[in-house]
Amino acid sequence: MTILVTGATGNIGRRLVDHLLRAGATEVRALTNNPVKAALPPEVEVVEGYLGRVETLPAALAGVDRMYLAPLDATVREVVSLAAEAGVSRIVDLAGGKATWWASIEVAVEESGVAWTHLEPGEFMDNYLMWAEQIRTTGTVRDGYPDAAVAPIDLDDIAAVAATVLLEEGHAGKAYELTGPESISRAEMVAQIGQALGREIPYVELPHEEAVAQLTPAMGEFARWYVDGVAELARHPQPAVPTFTQLTGLPGTTFAQWAAANVGAFR
Repeated sequence: MTILVTGATGNIGRRLVDHLLRAGATEVRALTNNPVKAALPPEVEVVEGYLGRVETLPAALAGVDRMYLAPLDATVREVVSLAAEAGVSRIVDLAGGKATWWASIEVAVEESGVAWTHLEPGEFMDNYLMWAEQIRTTGTVRDGYPDAAVAPIDLDDIAAVAATVLLEEGHAGKAYELTGPESISRAEMVAQIGQALGREIPYVELPHEEAVAQLTPAMGEFARWYVDGVAELARHPQPAVPTFTQLTGLPGTTFAQWAAANVGAFR
């Protein structure tokens, strides 16, 4: 069974390649823009290409049974059409549910006629690297809504689920919401980063508009959308769901574990 991993040097795709190999997959094909820089394991078949350059995909899709589809809205309909023509039997996509920005990916995959499984992770733990520069340079975090609570998920846990559903039967036609194992407030996250560093990190609460202004240089027009969402999470915290453990049989990565593993970024 040949499995194609698109975005194979991305933050989830690269981890997925490793999970597939550890699980015993022997025919893993990796799609990457830069095969030399990718430095993928020698047992992986590396194909040069990119979802945004659909002319590179027919060769990558030849003989593929199952496919991990990284999220790229711009070309998704062309990509899944090519996958269907190539005889791909199942697509596992990374999206975000019908009520998110990534709804078009799920719709396109469902309409392709190929059996599908949707992975719908919430916020990534890696998103909180946005505090790293503040912590390194000022020793504090200035941000809005310290009581806003989410259940962020580690990228490696997403990759582990993707490997599971690609290799196992019984997942076709299912959409899996994915979170970390706990709902945790932003103030608690900062405290746990501080514990990893061995010192206290004050959380300086910003008013809504200041929080938007602070994020605008990096996020542009999405800064207000993001901060509005954080405000909603202060009123209605996101609960954790047990999907990761149900699918893999493993405990999910906690934020404290993630902070300890990434402490160098904050030091």
